Amino acid sequence: MLTREEDIDAHALSARGWTISAIARHLGRDRKTIRAYLNGDRQPGFRACTTPDPFEPFAIYCAARLAEDPHLWATTLYDELLELGYGFSYPTLTRQLRIRSLRPACEPCRPATGRAVAVIEHPPGEETQWDWVDLPDPPAHWGWGRCAHLLVGALSHSSRWRGRLCPSMDQPHLIDALDRVTRALGGCTDVWRFDRMATVINPGTGRVQASFAAVAKHYGVQVRACPPRRGNRKGVVEKANHVAAQRFWRTLPDDVTPEQAQQVLDTWCAKRGDTRLRPTSDGKASVVTVAAAEPLRPAPAAPFPATLSVTRVVSAQALVSFRGNRYSVAPELAGATVTVTLRLGAGHLDIATETGTVIARHTLAPEGAGAMVRDHGHVLALEHAAITAATSARPHRSKQRIPPGPAARAAADTLRTRTSGSPTTPGAAGAEVVIDLARYAAAAAARTTPPPAAPAGDK
Repeated sequence: MLTREEDIDAHALSARGWTISAIARHLGRDRKTIRAYLNGDRQPGFRACTTPDPFEPFAIYCAARLAEDPHLWATTLYDELLELGYGFSYPTLTRQLRIRSLRPACEPCRPATGRAVAVIEHPPGEETQWDWVDLPDPPAHWGWGRCAHLLVGALSHSSRWRGRLCPSMDQPHLIDALDRVTRALGGCTDVWRFDRMATVINPGTGRVQASFAAVAKHYGVQVRACPPRRGNRKGVVEKANHVAAQRFWRTLPDDVTPEQAQQVLDTWCAKRGDTRLRPTSDGKASVVTVAAAEPLRPAPAAPFPATLSVTRVVSAQALVSFRGNRYSVAPELAGATVTVTLRLGAGHLDIATETGTVIARHTLAPEGAGAMVRDHGHVLALEHAAITAATSARPHRSKQRIPPGPAARAAADTLRTRTSGSPTTPGAAGAEVVIDLARYAAAAAARTTPPPAAPAGDK
């Protein structure tokens, strides 16, 4: 059985014109096995086991012991297993420990700094290094949240690099960025080296993800994982990450769109990055000159058909923005959230509701063209909705004189009649009470006038 890495290598070597016999000798496998995998008759990682694994009963004990003590010698573990009935050899034990990755890595014992660094030779056309770099605080109008992501691809030999801005690091965006950067670099190398990103390499096992194996076969490349905690193994792309952050992202204006920012990056790489001088056997030459001599294979005619999905909010004009263009939907969806789906390599995109119902399909416009792609039915529906909602009446003036009308005057007469027939002061029901104000005046005068003096004889 071939491992997934060997299966990818076999397809990559076959795409380069190697014969089945040569591939079998290179991988140390039988020719019939190689032919079966190349023809698709067998899949990596699947093999029916006809006999039980004799080491399986001891694997649990080994995993527990090594989890307790990662530094336990294999010879000591072998002595313990002999007491438990282990009947195989010591090399079998060490092989099973490696295959099953039972010994965990001890971080304090594996520092990443202060160690000697070897010089690694990078033959022309052999390797492309890939890595994500997080770019904080993108412009708010992009709608990308707190961080933008840049996939950087660098040719190890010439150090030529290109990057692709993405709102997400999921696998469809990764595949789209891989294809675009590969074409910008001029073609495919023999090997793609990745950091241990989860969309390509299983972080736990270090093996290629099954979902990415088909992508590697499509481009005819071999996938290599960078060893953990060995960032200098991919120092070319790490330096490109540093340059992209300091010389591109740090000075990017706030008023640019993602498409304009991508154009700024591409222009900088062509004018500044490719003009750097590199030492060669004949002296010094520019990066673009060294890269032009690399034997790169042409990229496939079409990108790998991954499906890319993003969410968007429909504008008041019933338009959906996607990669620098706007696409129409029905006017009833203004303000709603929709999903834009694009199959890489296709000439159209689909717009669906949150429930997954496709409501529009449009021809894909060139990226960043500022085009407005509208369906004729959507145009008519929007115009009808706008005409229906519009009115030709003049708005009311705030200082206009509007006296009470006939209806208001009739209601006022009814209120006056009702009021005049009801008592307003205490008294008999239905009787009109007349108040004479002269009596109140006399009473007030009497209270303020002092009484007359008494006669003398009355004392």
